[in-house]
Amino acid sequence: MEYEAVIGLEVHLHLATQTKAFCGCANRFGAAANTLVCPVCLGLPGSLPVLNKKTLEYAARVALALNCEVKDYFKFDRKNYYYPDLPKNYQISQYDLPLSINGYLDIELNQFLRSEDRSLLEIDTERPSSIRTLKGADLWPRMYKGTKRIHIRRVHLEEDAGKLIHMKNYSLVDYNRSGIPLLEIVTEPDLNSPQEAYEYLTSLKAILEYLDVSDCDMEKGSLRCDANISVRKKGATALGTKTELKNMNSFKAVKDALDYEITRLSELLDKGADIIQETRLWNSNTNITVSMRSKEEAHDYRYFPDPDLVPFTVDKTFLERIKETLPESPHKRRERFQKQYSLSPYDSGVLISSRTLADYFEECVRLYPNPKTVSNWITTEILSYLNENKISTEKISLEPKRLVRLLELLDSKRIGRNSAKEVLRVMLDSGKDADTIIKEKNLFEISDETELVRVVDGVISNNAASVKNYWGGKENALMFLVGQVMKETRGKANPHKVNEILRNKLKGGIINA
Repeated sequence: MEYEAVIGLEVHLHLATQTKAFCGCANRFGAAANTLVCPVCLGLPGSLPVLNKKTLEYAARVALALNCEVKDYFKFDRKNYYYPDLPKNYQISQYDLPLSINGYLDIELNQFLRSEDRSLLEIDTERPSSIRTLKGADLWPRMYKGTKRIHIRRVHLEEDAGKLIHMKNYSLVDYNRSGIPLLEIVTEPDLNSPQEAYEYLTSLKAILEYLDVSDCDMEKGSLRCDANISVRKKGATALGTKTELKNMNSFKAVKDALDYEITRLSELLDKGADIIQETRLWNSNTNITVSMRSKEEAHDYRYFPDPDLVPFTVDKTFLERIKETLPESPHKRRERFQKQYSLSPYDSGVLISSRTLADYFEECVRLYPNPKTVSNWITTEILSYLNENKISTEKISLEPKRLVRLLELLDSKRIGRNSAKEVLRVMLDSGKDADTIIKEKNLFEISDETELVRVVDGVISNNAASVKNYWGGKENALMFLVGQVMKETRGKANPHKVNEILRNKLKGGIINA
């Protein structure tokens, strides 16, 4: 039987404020355990929370960027449950009157439309979440790039719990994280595949990074994601029994966990077995999910208004000021890069995937007005180096003016392209400038014709078979000879001059001395 997955995501985001959400303790990662605490975040008797204004500003920035309706009246509630890392035995959160509701995020999809999906070829104006496609079944079948609107149910504020550190025979508790401002971004169950979930998370992270409200570092726990998933018979409208997935520390892990869970739930339905609503943990070592506990419902947490925090009203001028400071969105920046710099959709997409990378590109172009060349070097050579060395784009050590200097040396023919690639890697490793490295490694390009002729003559005399092949009409033989010259000169010869000299030498089937 064919099934359809129904997926909703809950993203938890640490806000990068200087202090915690409801007290003056520092919001800082990496401090010694239990050193960033006070009576408020420890929940000691008589302590009173006070909302951090910057926390509200950051939360409103996110809500507005995600097209949410920011409420002019909201309150905080107590979410009651016991866990060792929750010192108050409740979490300050939001229940029925959250900060914002009814947002959306459009994601891009690549899909191959099958015969049963012909309806997707028409734009459905009644359903804004439908895939927008080109009209006309005459385009059938094809790979289609479209967009899908993912509705965001709510964006609300809460505080984080502490952290449990599990040892072999005991556990330790670090309360430094307790009270850190946490933003929860909850989607409607609009996602229907692990790939859609991956695209949503990637797009969301880019927006959050552009807003500069969090470092979005999943390894540090600044960005976490839980997924709710159920499956149902294709064509059905009722939702199936859902499971909640936790413990996923990367977007790939979210995708893999959802893939596994879809298979598990489908097999249970095929067997006629009952599906239990539960929370399951993803084990990245075994690539399976394991049961953690039965899934709680809202009433299990006994929500009630926090008596220590009065309801809040939001001034419209406050929101207008925040709207004015919102940066250019990744989507708009991608469109601008294509139009302003004549870049391909792919290159633009790579560059805007990180705000740091996009800023880096534009600073380079300001100094060196050749966008395509700059884009090629960043998206191939620099990103390749960063990926190999597992360095994030935020930690590029090469200043734009130093990359530009290397490109200028390449333009002036002082070095060849292969040498430039070698120099770039050394620059990224050592921090040295291009001129110093070229001088130390003697990489200046050989453009002296007398020297090139000498090397070419030696290559011709040592590769008689290739020479005959070229005379026989095999153009690739010439490329082989060019390669041999480049090898002899350690890549320092000017390949255009080498090509020209070789053609002249071998013209008419005669070697010109």
